[in-house]
Amino acid sequence: MGNLVALIPLVLFLAVALGISFVARRRSVGEGGFVKEYFIGNRTLGGFVLAMTTIATYGSVSSFVGGPGQAWLVGWGWVYMAVVQVTALVLLYGIMGKKLALVARKLDAVTVIDVVRARYNSNALANISAVIVVLFFAATMVAQFVGGAKLFEAVTGYSYMVGLVLFGAAVILFTTIGGFRGVAFTDALCGIIMLVGIGVLAAGILTAGGGYGNIMETIKANHPAMLEPFSGGSMPATLYFTQWLLVGVFTFVLPQSMVRCMGFKDTKALHGAMITGTVIIGLMMIGVTALGVLSAGVLTGSLADYGSSVDNIIPRAIAQTLPSWAAGVAIIGPIAASISTVSSLLIASSSAIIKDVYLHSCEARGVQPSEHGISRGSQAVTLCVGAIVFALAVVPPDVIWKINMFAFGGLETAFFWVMVCGLFWKRAGKLGALLSMVGGTAAYCACMALGFKVMGLHQIVIGITVAGVLMVVGSLIEKRPQAEQQRIDQVFFPE
Repeated sequence: MGNLVALIPLVLFLAVALGISFVARRRSVGEGGFVKEYFIGNRTLGGFVLAMTTIATYGSVSSFVGGPGQAWLVGWGWVYMAVVQVTALVLLYGIMGKKLALVARKLDAVTVIDVVRARYNSNALANISAVIVVLFFAATMVAQFVGGAKLFEAVTGYSYMVGLVLFGAAVILFTTIGGFRGVAFTDALCGIIMLVGIGVLAAGILTAGGGYGNIMETIKANHPAMLEPFSGGSMPATLYFTQWLLVGVFTFVLPQSMVRCMGFKDTKALHGAMITGTVIIGLMMIGVTALGVLSAGVLTGSLADYGSSVDNIIPRAIAQTLPSWAAGVAIIGPIAASISTVSSLLIASSSAIIKDVYLHSCEARGVQPSEHGISRGSQAVTLCVGAIVFALAVVPPDVIWKINMFAFGGLETAFFWVMVCGLFWKRAGKLGALLSMVGGTAAYCACMALGFKVMGLHQIVIGITVAGVLMVVGSLIEKRPQAEQQRIDQVFFPE
């Protein structure tokens, strides 16, 4: 029998999130029509909502379960690695923010792939981008469903399937109903709840461990290497370097983050989001990872004692250190992270299928679907994609943070040079972009499948390097008509 007291806070949170989606839907469809409203919120996000939706999208259940679990195993070195995440919003808004927003408004673009298609004048590249987005997003969403349901099971005592059905159905429904605006506002709520959850769990761990000083003494006695930056060899310099690239430097080209740059209201909102978001993401990511280390002062057994998976550490810490009602509040944080990530990826996947493939195909054939048809089709696709991902999560894979990092690396490899060169290098061409996206992603996936590394560096280094070389070579050998270059310059590189 499950713990009803621990379940109540989560049910209330899901009800509020669903209510927000209904309210957002009732306020939607302004002068931009359904497509702009459903997929980009009519570009009306203010600074706080922009910051919180970006943080909530970036901070997945892996950040709250897998990452801290790994910190429990490795020590403070994993926290030092996580510090780089503080740069995520500065890089995103500072590099992409204003330029991408200006270009999107000139093109009347609704999605990142709209910008890719216009920049390189290539339907093939846009369609490949849509396929990559949907596939890697699906992998990430499966990891979120699994992580959230496992956490639910460990803390409430109800079964994995009950948890999966409860919040899986809720997130699919409120994303389908609310669209981009609904996702943004529920993300803001999720971000606030994440901070509350971190605070509640921190109080529980510190109390159960007899205070910070006592916890540190326990860790020093049992696992002194956890206090060292290199964690007794568990955190070599090569791991620091590649993880900083994977979860920090390259994250500003993740499509789910870049689309936020197309949805803000004005420059004031952008600057406010950069400042507010950087402070909050620092507190959130460093704080929750540090809790993983501190939990080693409470959960003092071996990994085998906790199911032989680091994904079980935070759920065990919540269940062991908090009373039922507080545990119910604490699990809302990581489940909110799961929900916010799934909702953002779900709406982005839907936009890739409807806006970037279907509607563009209709336009090419001279067909104009009705507004009602687009509305129903978009919501049906969102619902179907969510249902497919839900079905894939019924049989859960292991080690969700590895799945999440694999998807991060694939998306970063595919879009890094295509977007950076597309926005900041005039000479970047269609052939270079195609070779970069296809060749780089294929090299990354092949190396991941084979376990092949160079000098012990994560496969993202191979993928990004191959993609960069192919972008430069392909662009330099391609000859672009002058009229085409003038069109690109007018939109992307005005004097």
